[in-house]
Amino acid sequence: MFTTILAFTTLALILAIIMVFADKKFYVEENVKVKKILSVLPGINCGACGFAGCKAFAEALAASDASAKTNGCPPGGANVASEIANITGSQSTGQIVPKTAKIRCKGGRAEAKERAIYDGINDCFAAVLVAGGSKECSFGCLGFGNCVAACPFGAISINKNQIAVVDNEKCCGCVACVASCPRDLIDITPDSQKIFLACNNHNRGANVRSCCSVGCTGCTICIKAVVDPNAIEMENNLPKLNYKTSENFILAMKKCPSNSFTDLAKGRPTVNIDMQCNGCGKCVEICPVKGAIVGEKGKRHSVNKNLCIGCGRCISSCEIRAIRVWGSLAHGDISRSSKNASYYS
Repeated sequence: MFTTILAFTTLALILAIIMVFADKKFYVEENVKVKKILSVLPGINCGACGFAGCKAFAEALAASDASAKTNGCPPGGANVASEIANITGSQSTGQIVPKTAKIRCKGGRAEAKERAIYDGINDCFAAVLVAGGSKECSFGCLGFGNCVAACPFGAISINKNQIAVVDNEKCCGCVACVASCPRDLIDITPDSQKIFLACNNHNRGANVRSCCSVGCTGCTICIKAVVDPNAIEMENNLPKLNYKTSENFILAMKKCPSNSFTDLAKGRPTVNIDMQCNGCGKCVEICPVKGAIVGEKGKRHSVNKNLCIGCGRCISSCEIRAIRVWGSLAHGDISRSSKNASYYS
């Protein structure tokens, strides 16, 4: 018995000596730059940078990998980008465009019909496996909160209507939530894109109407409402908004008979006509809302603030620039005139 214990003890000692020797022989000192970069990164491993976590991103930056940008960390923002540039000795790779998550569904319990009672695990993927979920709409949000659990910033919640909503003040567009949705309802887009289509149902009109009161029926009224013919095009029975155009999509949203669009702006401004107005009436002709601008020919016109939707079309029609924007625009009050009516979207 004693001999056996001695043998095992000796063997363990020999293996320990070998491991210590191997550790010293093959030890690779971690790059100092990597350590410094890691110290300034948020450390949430969201993958928004395009790498498998913060360490992989730091290693790529330290190695001057062309695919790793100093401004590649959305949660870190401009401050982290500046610190990374200082550590790596490189110039910042441009301004960070703030992005937020948009959920392409607004059909909660009040709007979307249920075809069955789901009594399983509170998990969206599990619900989909049970005959495609309990909703009549097979494209909509299931409301079990996988995205809520995936968000490291607490920016997503399930409201009383059993639909996922995003808190734009907390969301930084890190993409951690995107893969958590089995129905691919979450887009990460520039925060400036305030108006978007909150529907993902690719079926035709009658089918959509039968299951959801706010579902897009593909009626194309929004396309007829925009000025730029390239602003919206139909793709798989849904309107696709082209944010590269000068269109602000306000009228398209207002004209939608199904109320399928969502506007994230905290407030939309209205317009005001100042004293230099000569009463030409061009603003009345171009205004899409009857009664929003009134006045006699040759006299100063006025704006009905209760009817004005702030689309800005009258601004570009006024040759003497007598129309100004008044009111709140998501982040505060503004008062300015412009011939370009596309200053917000």
